[in-house]
Amino acid sequence: MFSLKALDRARRILDACKAASLKLATAESCSGGLIAGCLTSIAGSSAVMERGFVTYTDQAKTELLGVAKDLLRSRGAVSEEVARAMAEGAIAHSPADIAIACTGIAGPIGATKEKPLGLVHLAAARTGRPTLYLKRSYDVRTREAVRLEAVDDALGLLLEQV
Repeated sequence: MFSLKALDRARRILDACKAASLKLATAESCSGGLIAGCLTSIAGSSAVMERGFVTYTDQAKTELLGVAKDLLRSRGAVSEEVARAMAEGAIAHSPADIAIACTGIAGPIGATKEKPLGLVHLAAARTGRPTLYLKRSYDVRTREAVRLEAVDDALGLLLEQV
């Protein structure tokens, strides 16, 4: 299911986190747990992977990650600001040192002119460092393809934080 590139990145992330004694969390919306799934498909991931939050609704983002309701109302769940708040919230609401967040429009419904199918916002946070951000607009036609592309890019962004 996961690309060889994603699996290689997952191994590299886990090795780097283990070497640095870092615990990892994921905060996922449109990817629905696939980032955590890719990471935990690697044997020994339990030495690094602390937890995964699948926060599909605004309520879950608020309750589990502490994303402000006002931010969700003003910027929408699919935004840079919410992706950053999700990643930072995953660290604040867990013993993790590093976190990756993903929010977007996987489709086939939910897209608008301003937020089209394939739009994904990603953020990687690490204690004591600035949060990294990446915006992608995938030119793909299926929900699964958007989600798998997001996994690849999330792991790439996470590699920059380890």
